[in-house]
Amino acid sequence: MDTTAALFYVFSAVLLLAAFRVITAKSTVHAALFLVLAFFSASCVWMLLKAEFLAITLVLVYVGAVMVLFLFVVMMLDLNTDGLREGFWRHLPMAGLVGAVIALEMALVLMRGFRVDKAPVPSAKEVEMGNTKLLGIEIYTDYLYPLQIAAVLLLVAIIAAIALTLRARKDSRHLDPSVQVRARKADRIRIIKLPPTIEQPSAPPAAAAGGEGAKA
Repeated sequence: MDTTAALFYVFSAVLLLAAFRVITAKSTVHAALFLVLAFFSASCVWMLLKAEFLAITLVLVYVGAVMVLFLFVVMMLDLNTDGLREGFWRHLPMAGLVGAVIALEMALVLMRGFRVDKAPVPSAKEVEMGNTKLLGIEIYTDYLYPLQIAAVLLLVAIIAAIALTLRARKDSRHLDPSVQVRARKADRIRIIKLPPTIEQPSAPPAAAAGGEGAKA
């Protein structure tokens, strides 16, 4: 057994252990941290397969963005998952059976991909270009339409998620841009013309007091 095979078994064992702890950890924060470990182990496996682009994408996108946001939300909301975990071990055998059936079906479908002895040998030009450039050429030539369809589906999913979670607040003031654009001067200010008035000058208090003393 060479070093590459030994590292593959080590990273695979850590990946399986971390994935198992994701669903068995009692703390939500601990489950998220084990998921981060699983992502790192998967990226190491990708590195062993000489897929550097997929490995760095997995680290940057999932570990660097998604998991940080997930941990921030979990720690900010302080979710109580005790009620959600009731009956977990009771349903574990059925869940394991379903998972085994799904894994068997995927293995039967992807059996041809497991035959590495029939894998095409890359040419010297392809080796010089690198797998990242070759992956980009393959995606934007042979798989352009599936990529566009996946982008549209993701856009629809984002809009649907925003629409489902959007709630109108009663304590916030809503501004309609169309109403603001159609605003006129007469709707904002009203000028009223009043006739001019002349006020009579009032007597000083001292003079009024002196006049009352003279009358007395």
